[in-house]
Amino acid sequence: MDEARAALAAIPALAGYEGPLERLGGLTNRVYRVGEVCLRIPGKGTEEYINRANEAVAAREAAKAGVSPEVLYFDPASGLMATRFIAGAETMSPEKFKTRPGSPARAGQAFRKLHSSGAAFSFRFELLAMIDDYLKVLSTKDVALPSGYHDVVREADSVRDALAAHPIPLAACHCDPLCENFLDTGDRMWIVDWEYSGMNDPLWDLGDLSVEGRFDTAQDEELMRAYFGGEARPAERGRVVIYKAMCDLLWTLWGLIQLANDNPADDFRAYADGRFARCKALMERTEFSRHLAAVRLG
Repeated sequence: MDEARAALAAIPALAGYEGPLERLGGLTNRVYRVGEVCLRIPGKGTEEYINRANEAVAAREAAKAGVSPEVLYFDPASGLMATRFIAGAETMSPEKFKTRPGSPARAGQAFRKLHSSGAAFSFRFELLAMIDDYLKVLSTKDVALPSGYHDVVREADSVRDALAAHPIPLAACHCDPLCENFLDTGDRMWIVDWEYSGMNDPLWDLGDLSVEGRFDTAQDEELMRAYFGGEARPAERGRVVIYKAMCDLLWTLWGLIQLANDNPADDFRAYADGRFARCKALMERTEFSRHLAAVRLG
């Protein structure tokens, strides 16, 4: 709490606040409720792989699009941020996405609103370029990659070729849709935390949320029907499945960076190994090849 009080002193509009503070969630950052404001203090080591100036643009653009809270303060140098607190909203989790009726549909509607908003983010989210960047960060750390990681990256070339056969227009995307980045009021879903956001294939967001939320088939269908306004075409469904594997391939490396930075929020060795195993298992399934073929056909 002392850290939060010191951070408040750096924000002119909040410098005189003496009321209660409430610690909220966060895997890498420290997040606090400060009255009607949400305060975010960046975590250790995040400056190695987060561009705060890009995040500031994305957070403000997402707020304009109506899917994220208003940004009240952002310091691109430090990453210190204050946003409007969304009262009456539940921070989501995989369990809540299963038990709160309509929540996958509300997430799909929020994604559709964001992706169709015309918002322009500063960063372009390039999967394989980000993998290379993360590998460069890890080359300076004493952390071992899961066995066979580079082999799977090479296999992902077929995925890149399939996606490139019929590219779809890039859109402003969240790119890191952890369940905890969704706030549900019961009739509206808000999205927060724009650290990894960028211009991307919009179906990445759907595939990644499905993985993070451990969605079952019914939840996937609810998410996609709300997003597409009806039945997804085979090529659209295929892109969602492909991105389920690719997000695990990327976030494996993110987990290893957290491990190297001694982040105490989770067992990041198990996190990284688990994500990589899930990626391999999905890519080895017969239906994965079928989805790849559907994407190639467009």
